[in-house]
Amino acid sequence: MKQPLVFPKKGVEDPELQKLIEFYQETLGFCPNSVKTMHHRPRIAYAFIEMNKAVMENKGRVTSVLKRMIAYISSNTAGCRYCQAHAIRAAERYGAKKEQLENIWEFKTHPAFSEAERAALSFAFTSSTVPNSVNDEVAEKLRKYWNEGEIVEITGVIALFGYLNRWNDSMGTELETDANESGEKLLSPKGWTPGKHTY
Repeated sequence: MKQPLVFPKKGVEDPELQKLIEFYQETLGFCPNSVKTMHHRPRIAYAFIEMNKAVMENKGRVTSVLKRMIAYISSNTAGCRYCQAHAIRAAERYGAKKEQLENIWEFKTHPAFSEAERAALSFAFTSSTVPNSVNDEVAEKLRKYWNEGEIVEITGVIALFGYLNRWNDSMGTELETDANESGEKLLSPKGWTPGKHTY
């Protein structure tokens, strides 16, 4: 793409947009261009923020770090480079172990991952393929380590990022400098590039 489909709102004078920007200072250190683009129709941006808060809230053993790793695996499977950079950046900011960040695609065998994490990340992968490839084996393994509420949390992350993957790849959302730095540092050794998200 020669340019994003829709440009993010600037909105320095918009107090509601400023609230969204403040919300994202904690998770990413900046407000994503995706949310600023959604804000052309503010209700979409606010609804997304509420869903984001609900999905990323920790109610059990599904940690903030694991949720961001699930988001990464899901986004990588879907092919959204914008969301890959955001998810890996957030995983690092929430305290993911260096060994996990560097070996996330070896989660099935690498000793940095527990069996419970493997089950969740395998589910993230199979949930994000098209067509969906969740089967009894994946489901049974997930149920072995996670209760129903936790499975809802895990699925919520995958579904939330399914929305974001579609949004950002269709919009050609421009990758922010900080997210690009995280992608370069943590993902480029495995072949990541910003792809269509740089202009």
